[in-house]
Amino acid sequence: MSIAVAKTRDKLIEVARQLFARIGVENTTMNDIAMASEKGRRTLYTYFNNKKEIYNAVIESELNFLYKSLEMVAHKNLPADEKLLEFILIRLESIKNVVFRNGTLRADFFRDIWRVENVRKSYDLKEVAFIQGILEDGIRQGIFEISDTRMMAVVLHHAVKGLEVPYIRGTLPGFTSSDKSGTSSIINLLFNGIKRK
Repeated sequence: MSIAVAKTRDKLIEVARQLFARIGVENTTMNDIAMASEKGRRTLYTYFNNKKEIYNAVIESELNFLYKSLEMVAHKNLPADEKLLEFILIRLESIKNVVFRNGTLRADFFRDIWRVENVRKSYDLKEVAFIQGILEDGIRQGIFEISDTRMMAVVLHHAVKGLEVPYIRGTLPGFTSSDKSGTSSIINLLFNGIKRK
């Protein structure tokens, strides 16, 4: 894809994101996107066949932002337990930022989570791979003792996904990068479980 083509596609996606955030996905038409982008309907339909395709592209664009944040954490030179905690905190905060930056898309995120989940599938696999890499580093560093890192990565991924909505809504008490008490409870649960030693 040429630079000009990529720029045009990115502009269409950003204009659509802004319209979706301001007036909602259902209330935005392809014509609205074409007019707001100043590209015309023919150009818009060259890149996207329908609103569902451009909606998916908007979600993918937002997930790319999340993926890049997680990739930076995954490549940091930290002990695996610290890296895993930072990974979880950055992930939750990035998801929250994406949801809040998108105005009325926030309502769509909560109302139509399955549509968002469908787009997220490939990103979920990348995230599981990052977590698995962190766990394997932890085994090499003598921090973790795990027999099946793939399975544990999948479980941790789903556990963190389960925290998204409470975190976004602010109903997950004490779990922030600035509140060490709540965070240490989560660390203790992740690393030590609930069984008495």
